[in-house]
Amino acid sequence: MMRKLSLLFAGALMGASAMSLVYGAPGSAANAAGSETYKQLAIFGDIFERVRANYVTPPDDKSLVENAINGMLASLDPHSSYMNAEQAQDMRVQTKGEFGGLGIEVTMENDLVKVITPIDDTPAAKAGVLAGDYIAKIDGEEVRGLTLNDAVEKMRGPVNTPIKLTILRQGADKPIELTVVRDIIKVKAVKFRVENDIGYMKITSFTEKTYDDLENAIETIKKQVPDDKLKGYVLDLRLNPGGLLDQAVSVSDAFLKRGEIVSTRGRDPKDVTRFDAKPKQVDDINGKPMIVLVNGGSASASEIVAGALQDLRRVTVVGTQSFGKGSVQTIIPLGENGALRLTTALYYTPSGKSIQGKGITPDIKVDQPLPPDLQGRDLTRGESDLKGHIKGADESSTGSGSAAYVPPDPKDDLQLIYAEQLLRGQKTDPSFPPNPDKAVLNQ
Repeated sequence: MMRKLSLLFAGALMGASAMSLVYGAPGSAANAAGSETYKQLAIFGDIFERVRANYVTPPDDKSLVENAINGMLASLDPHSSYMNAEQAQDMRVQTKGEFGGLGIEVTMENDLVKVITPIDDTPAAKAGVLAGDYIAKIDGEEVRGLTLNDAVEKMRGPVNTPIKLTILRQGADKPIELTVVRDIIKVKAVKFRVENDIGYMKITSFTEKTYDDLENAIETIKKQVPDDKLKGYVLDLRLNPGGLLDQAVSVSDAFLKRGEIVSTRGRDPKDVTRFDAKPKQVDDINGKPMIVLVNGGSASASEIVAGALQDLRRVTVVGTQSFGKGSVQTIIPLGENGALRLTTALYYTPSGKSIQGKGITPDIKVDQPLPPDLQGRDLTRGESDLKGHIKGADESSTGSGSAAYVPPDPKDDLQLIYAEQLLRGQKTDPSFPPNPDKAVLNQ
């Protein structure tokens, strides 16, 4: 049975996050603990020693400590966690948007690694890896029995080092042996194309490269379609789990001439940070109409973008209720290259509303039917369903989230089709085009 999980070759991107990075001396001083706290810590130390001395099999000390830390953080909310050195490095690779690898998008099927597609001009593509290939062995080791993450980890490595893949290919009478030399793989955070008279841009995640990739997409679309022929743009944020807060602000800024994009508010009522668009005469798409697509897979940083553009009446949002993660995680470096991912603030849209546990409500709801093989499965994703989530100020019993599914073939994508019909005037709705004079702002 196929597991519905695919990884770009850096491994899974950070799940549902808006992150800010903090650099400086690890282990910054915290508030002094009271005497009662130290008593509780003494109890913890006692239990730790008794487990080490008396558990039926000798436990791993490092694992005990890491699990104890993660247990403490998990009791706060689902998004705070401790990252050991390896996990912290993974996070840095993912947010950077480039890594040493082969350049293939993969999934797990029938206990083998299946190649979804090789990325153009990467070592895998040049070595002859094809979409649909099954990787049976990695450097002579059987893939069966490995998790997808384990297999991906084995295929990563330093640039200019070789790796031997044993491939099973339909139509081939015997396994194919390929040697691939790892190289720097730059992951495109923005995929784009021209749909006749419409520019389509899909942001897959918010990494350090997202804004630059977006600008490249806009400029390329402008060159391909004359301004008088271009009806507008579709910005697809579906299945986008989030990423870097500053990139969400930059992306929003690209489509705005002025106005607040987002504010973050910490524990102290005075701890409010506001992010505004840079004042300008015209935005990066020359004021062309734009539709933003969201669904239950649109979370955090992608909700910042959708919420800002919706509140300022720059776009019409089409799709279904977004995930509803309105918290910001700060990455704090620790000793031995580990890091703490800690929820330090909640973010608010320009209207002053919290998305936490609520999500972005589309201006036009368009449901996407599931194909027969997925019917009966619950693909709904939402922050409000997560155990221990922070209850949002505007959260209701309705909760957040919706189905997180996008058809692989655009011909079956009802949400995209609806957006294009709006832009071409084949459908009409009171919310399109939006009126910037009716922007909803926090007074």
